[in-house]
Amino acid sequence: MNSSEFEYLQNLIGAKIGKRDTTFRKSVSVTERLAVTLRFLATGSSYKSLGNVFKLSDQVISIIVPEVCEALNEVLKEYIQIPTTPQEWLHVANSFEEKWNFPNCLGSIDGKHVAIQKPIDSGSEYYNYKGFYSVVLLAIVDAEYNFLYVNIGCQGRISDGGVFANTKFRNKINDNSLKIPSDSSLPGRNKPLPYVFVTDDAFPLQKHLLKPFPGPQDSNSKERIFSYRLSRARRTVENAFGILSARFRVLRTTILLDPEKTTTLIMTCVLLHNFIRKTESSMIYAPSQYYDGDDIVTGTRIDGQWRLEQQQLTPLEACESLTDDGKEIRKEFAEYFSNEGFLDWASKYY
Repeated sequence: MNSSEFEYLQNLIGAKIGKRDTTFRKSVSVTERLAVTLRFLATGSSYKSLGNVFKLSDQVISIIVPEVCEALNEVLKEYIQIPTTPQEWLHVANSFEEKWNFPNCLGSIDGKHVAIQKPIDSGSEYYNYKGFYSVVLLAIVDAEYNFLYVNIGCQGRISDGGVFANTKFRNKINDNSLKIPSDSSLPGRNKPLPYVFVTDDAFPLQKHLLKPFPGPQDSNSKERIFSYRLSRARRTVENAFGILSARFRVLRTTILLDPEKTTTLIMTCVLLHNFIRKTESSMIYAPSQYYDGDDIVTGTRIDGQWRLEQQQLTPLEACESLTDDGKEIRKEFAEYFSNEGFLDWASKYY
């Protein structure tokens, strides 16, 4: 983030977080408040370490950070916008087909556990399958690595199929209130198929959710080709999460806040990700080498720089739920990717 972008944010939140001097104490300026908060989010440093840098007490910083995060969330909330019309969804789908060769795709879904200290009197409510306390960040990402939708704060202990089942988004899929476009045939085929979100094994297989085929698949089989094409489209959400946690390293620490303040903090990171990606600093925030690529000579994935770092966010647990509709739709996509939608250049990956 450059100085003009910092100043832009400072002006947006100044009236919300500014404090007056008193007879006994000079207030912490808006500039300092924003700077200490952004440093905390970017580094995950302790309040004590930040206090040494900014010459502020731990107690003052513990008040500043949640206040500034709430203010940023208020002024940046428009930077996460889920489509609300069929035309807006079609714009997302067209981008996935153009950039990732996956038609009828409305987004990529994933979720991660963010570690927290054990909340007071919470028992095992936030204790997850990996053996630590957490809240879950569930997200939908578009073809350009932007977050379209997030659900934050689900307790870590909830089975991962249940994380999605408890979201408003899932309910909107089921009651058709998302304004998803009508079924449309894949290029070169006649049978109409629904628009879908691509997921991994942590989510159910159903009408609007596609996940890979289970277990190992034979080389060049329809199942292998489908699973590769789906995994390639899912790079958008994998890379978005990877870059998010690489740039906002507080997400890789055990966050020492209560669940409500933690949820606010995580939302701030997501909003800043989308905000920065629309600024002049976008290429500094996430240069091209940060993203996964394809080596079409060897048929291997070129790992984005974020994957080379040892500490990553913890994925969700596998979910075996599936429906007959989901299986039939996955079969139709698999047929398409092995016939009309076959990519010669991608054959080395199969």
